Amino acid sequence: MDRIEAIRLFIRVVDLGSFSKAAADLRIGQPAATKRVAQLEKQLGARLLHRSTHGVTPTEIGLLYYEKCKLIAHHVEEAQSVAGLLQSQVQGVLRVSTSVAFGRRVLVPLLMRFMREHPQLQIDLNFDDRYVNLVEQGMDVAIRMGRLEDSTLGARYLGLNPWVLVASSDYLKAHGTPQAPADLAAHDALIYSTVQGDARWNFTSAKGKMLSIPVKGPLRSNSLSALLAAARSGMGVAALPRYVAEESLKTSAVTPLLTDWTLPVQEIHAVFSSPRLVPAKVSTFVAWLQGAFGEDWWKGAS
Repeated sequence: MDRIEAIRLFIRVVDLGSFSKAAADLRIGQPAATKRVAQLEKQLGARLLHRSTHGVTPTEIGLLYYEKCKLIAHHVEEAQSVAGLLQSQVQGVLRVSTSVAFGRRVLVPLLMRFMREHPQLQIDLNFDDRYVNLVEQGMDVAIRMGRLEDSTLGARYLGLNPWVLVASSDYLKAHGTPQAPADLAAHDALIYSTVQGDARWNFTSAKGKMLSIPVKGPLRSNSLSALLAAARSGMGVAALPRYVAEESLKTSAVTPLLTDWTLPVQEIHAVFSSPRLVPAKVSTFVAWLQGAFGEDWWKGAS
């Protein structure tokens, strides 16, 4: 029994004037109750109760201690109520981590909608393309692409992140349009330095045939926006997430290439620090995100 439970026991003994009644009230054995109060007196170095055949009454020190204990017990119950309230209601601060491009193009518009539905919630949004340790960084939720490695985290599947190969019409006029993945050896590649095998692009045909093609070119960057800008300006061929390229595809600023082949597709997950005792603000946000990612969710990206 910890110190707080011992204090609660002592309060009930004084209130009821009996070890047996206090023990029954707290659903513990009388010997255990008597022993715990004796241990409490030993720890304090003072007698708290007068014991007699007629019952128990507090000593002068015991009465003073009783009044302080009631105050402590009240504050503990109040703290537990506040914690329970925060755990069960969508309020407070929700700390979210996401990659730069996905955050700016996809998550920010979604967050604006979620915040309007939950005006008592504050969002602390962190953009970082590096892996973020949720516990160390104090994050409630992280949006992650690709395979999940940490099995201790809570996670919910949101959807798939498809990639597309693109180039501008000016580039294609000057260099020709690749008809097969092997043709990319003769083209300028705009290389994303984080995923998709870096300087090797992997393709799968409609029949399941897989090819891994080495590429080279004038620009290598960890910024998807920089690669899109370079592709739009005619500098080469880029492999981009569909949500990054979507607006440029709609306006024909870039053209999709090798449409009979697909690049690797990433899973998108909302990740949180633990699968147990998930706060309402986290579970509500994650469930809301699951409903926001339809089959062609990237069509709303800008």
